[in-house]
Amino acid sequence: MNIPARIKDDLAFLTSVRRDLHAHPELGFEEERTSGIVAKLLKEAGIKLHRGLGGTGVVGTLQVGNGTRVIGLRADMDALAMPEIAERPYKSTVPGKMHACGHDGHTTMLLGAARHLAATKSFSGTVHFIFQPAEEGRGGAKRMVEEGLFKLFPCDAVYGLHNMPGLDVDEIAVVEGPQLASSDSWRITFRGTGTHGAKPHLGRDPITAAGTFLASLQTIVGRVVDPLQPAVVSACSLQAGNPKALNVIPDTVEIGGTARAYSAEVRDQLEAEIGRLAHGTVAMYGIAVDYQFERRIPPVINDADATRRALGAAQTVFGEKVRTSFPPSTAGDDFAFFAQNAPGCYVWLGNGPAADGALHHNTSYDFNDAAIGYGVAYWVELVERELVA
Repeated sequence: MNIPARIKDDLAFLTSVRRDLHAHPELGFEEERTSGIVAKLLKEAGIKLHRGLGGTGVVGTLQVGNGTRVIGLRADMDALAMPEIAERPYKSTVPGKMHACGHDGHTTMLLGAARHLAATKSFSGTVHFIFQPAEEGRGGAKRMVEEGLFKLFPCDAVYGLHNMPGLDVDEIAVVEGPQLASSDSWRITFRGTGTHGAKPHLGRDPITAAGTFLASLQTIVGRVVDPLQPAVVSACSLQAGNPKALNVIPDTVEIGGTARAYSAEVRDQLEAEIGRLAHGTVAMYGIAVDYQFERRIPPVINDADATRRALGAAQTVFGEKVRTSFPPSTAGDDFAFFAQNAPGCYVWLGNGPAADGALHHNTSYDFNDAAIGYGVAYWVELVERELVA
C-alpha cells in the first residue's frame, strides 16, 4: 500500500481529531462546532476559506501553479439522532446523538488531505474541499447547490467517498454506474366515514381499504417494474384509530413510506404506480384519498470518465485491493446533487469487519481509525493525478 510518510506522521493528530468529532456529534444544519474545527484547521494550513453555504457548510480552496483544471472533494459532517450504546473512551457526550455513519471519519480524512496538499503543493490547478452539512436526510447538498456552490466554485469533476463496513481498511471499491438509489418519500391519507365498529355498513371503512392497498403495494416491484431494474417500495408508517377505542372505525388512515430506484424512468414509474393503486383502492371502496410523492434525493450514478480517473488513483494507493465490481446500495446520499452539476464519482472505502453487527446507523457503529491513512492517501493521489504539476 502506498501511504506517503508525511501522511503517516499526521495520523496521530488526525485520529485525535476524529475522536473529538465523534464525542461531540451535531445534527444536520447544527454543525457549528464541527465546521469551526474544519475552518480553523484549513486556515492554519493556509487554505482560502468560504463559510456559510448551507448554513454550516465550509469550502476550502487551494490553488497551485497555473493549471486550469478544477475539482471538488466532498465530505459530510453531520451525525444522527440516535443513542450510542457501545462504551468507548470517545463515546458521544450528547444524549440521543451519535456519529453512526462515519461522517466524523469522512471529515477527518478530507482535512488530512487538505493539510498534506497545502504543505506539499505537488500539483497544478485548483481543488475545492467541500465540507457539507446535513447529509442525513435534511438536504444539505441541495441547499449548498441552491445557494450557489457551483457558481462560486465551478468544478470540472466532483468526488465523494463513504466508508463501508465489511470491506478491509486497505480495500476500496470504484465502480462505474449506479452506486446509490434515489430516496423518495410518499404519503397517503385514506378518507372514509367513521362509524361504530358494530355497524360498519353505516360508514365507509378506510382501514379495510388500507389493507387492500398494502397487500397490493408490492405488486409494483413484483409485477410492474422490469425485473431487471432494481426498485424498492416500502410502507414504513401506519396510523389509524385509537387503541383505547376498539369499537370505533376511524375517519382516516395515514400511510407513509419510501421508494428507491437507480434510474429516472423507474423513479417516475414508482411515483405513478403508487398513486394508481391508491386511487384504484378508493374507487373500489367509495372513499377519498390524498396522495403526495416527495422527490428527495436522486440516485448517485458514477460518471465513466470520473470513475476512470478515480480508479487510477485507487490502484496507485491500494494496488490489488481495488474492487471494480461491488453491489450498489439501496440507501441514498445527496452527493447526487453535486454529481448533477459536474461529472462525479463516489467510492467505497473499507471500514473493516462489522464488529457486533455494527453496520451504518447502528448504535454500536464506529468509524475505523485504521482507515484514515488510506482515505487521506486516496484523496491526495487523486488530486495529484487529476491536477498534474
